[in-house]
Amino acid sequence: MDNQKIKTIILCGGMGTRLKEETEFKPKPMVEVGEKPILWHIMKIYSHYGYNDFIFALGYKGNYIKDYFLKQKYYNCDFSFNPSEGKITNFLKNGEEDNFNIIFADTGLETPHGERVIKTRRHIKDDEIFMVTYGDGVSDIDMQKLVEFHKSHGKIATVTGVHPVSRWGLVNSDENNIVTEFAQKPLLYDYINGGFMVFNKEFFNYLKPGDMIEDALIRLVPEKQLALYKHQGFWYCMDAYRDFQLLNKLWEEDPKWKIWSK
Repeated sequence: MDNQKIKTIILCGGMGTRLKEETEFKPKPMVEVGEKPILWHIMKIYSHYGYNDFIFALGYKGNYIKDYFLKQKYYNCDFSFNPSEGKITNFLKNGEEDNFNIIFADTGLETPHGERVIKTRRHIKDDEIFMVTYGDGVSDIDMQKLVEFHKSHGKIATVTGVHPVSRWGLVNSDENNIVTEFAQKPLLYDYINGGFMVFNKEFFNYLKPGDMIEDALIRLVPEKQLALYKHQGFWYCMDAYRDFQLLNKLWEEDPKWKIWSK
């Protein structure tokens, strides 16, 4: 299968209740980092490696997402407008255009995200491989290496393991209880699911209505059908308002996930 034809499902339906300052009037994937929705940043990561086919699993305020992408040309280009005729007379290119192919799939307001994946199945058809990610996390992950890793082991599913940043400082001491280290929000050694996942089509057999994705992943474990791709680079998730602030600060100073311009 042509790698560039692998579709990516982006889970865009959650309410983002822990980010209420930003999500009261917009869906979480549309919260902006550097004047662009974090959803756009995620798509640019995939697109950098030639993966331009996306399925948005929509839910909460899904029309907001539809409206943004349907009008993206107006937002990103200079254009001429004739008020007397009430129409745009000319679009003037202004920078690079995104080469995205998007399917907008309404999957319900309060649908668990595992079931959202089920509801996009009609758009996957007979594709042997597809990808899934959440609409709130960015990384400098090499998507090509992730897909190659998935193909190499022959398992049904691959999840990307990342080291999360501790929410708190960690303190270590010696045998005399004297502090030897005080680390401010260090990376933790354990892996968590970073949300960049690759599946064979058989994964649908492990999903049930009402599922979270993790429910299906757990069913794969006893059958040894779940592999872990260990990513040692940058990863960060916009879970709360402090994460929104940090990502915008990083965008101005050192956006490690901005691989498409390096």
